[in-house]
Amino acid sequence: MFTPAAIAMLAKLGLKNGRANLEVFADTLQELATADRRIVAVTSDSRGSGKLAPFGKALPAQIVEVGIAEQNLVGITAGLAACGKKAFGVSPSCFLTARSLEQIKNDVCYSNVPAVLVGISSGVSYGALGSTHHSLHDLAVLRAIHNLTILVPADNVETREAIRWAACATRPVFVRFGKAAMPNVTPEGAAFEPGRASVLRDGRDIAFLASGETVVHALLAAGHLAERGLSARVLSIHTVKPLDTEAVLRAGRECRAVVTVEEHMVHGGLGEACASVLLQTGVRVPFRIVGIPDEDTVTGAQADIFRHYGISMEGLAATAEALLR
Repeated sequence: MFTPAAIAMLAKLGLKNGRANLEVFADTLQELATADRRIVAVTSDSRGSGKLAPFGKALPAQIVEVGIAEQNLVGITAGLAACGKKAFGVSPSCFLTARSLEQIKNDVCYSNVPAVLVGISSGVSYGALGSTHHSLHDLAVLRAIHNLTILVPADNVETREAIRWAACATRPVFVRFGKAAMPNVTPEGAAFEPGRASVLRDGRDIAFLASGETVVHALLAAGHLAERGLSARVLSIHTVKPLDTEAVLRAGRECRAVVTVEEHMVHGGLGEACASVLLQTGVRVPFRIVGIPDEDTVTGAQADIFRHYGISMEGLAATAEALLR
């Protein structure tokens, strides 16, 4: 996933590769469900891809398989939640948020049930399978739906805390995961508060506002820029909705430029949410959205797609330097 230079920077920053967030999600959910029989998982032929096979073997009475029927998955998840269960509906995000948008809007959010929808293999995790399996629209469409908290954890630490929080939530939640093994950029024991971004590094020249699996690349870019005499602030925006507007405004007011980074289309996601906050508050700052442009997305491994679109240590550092000029 990383170039040799990026691997060297990982070592300099003391970052060690962890597990896939999806695996940590599955382990955390099983741990919680073992202690609380109200917790159930609902899958749409996604038990394997969602890493929930051990869950199903250990807790067969607490998992429901609906087959390749994502609309049914959301409806059943919502119904279980309405009946007092803590239901987690798990499905590839590209299908969950496209095929089942009406059910998410009405059965979950309008009905205000405490269901947790988990979009797995998000962004370009299914890179080699092409655009049909890329999930680059999910944040845009879900941000437009009222009454939904949207979580995009950056690493294993944020993932564990996000699932623990979601299991106690009293309103609808959507959690977004990719497939790659992620270095832990968040210190163990760090506070996790939905709606409040995590400041991973401070700086005043450039601010990187990133989410999910792009956060580590922003942190590497900050280390690269530091060697060139530039200080970069790095925020993990683990909650895309509600957005931490205070952190976004501080970045715009205190830094010379702002770059948002996301594994999502440049339209409708984190970047446009941050731009809206800055513009409507009257904060004028050089600003760039780094994500997937409005074009036929290239096909390949996630790492190759990231590098192609500048979501890498080298690409983000170059974007920051150009913006500062």
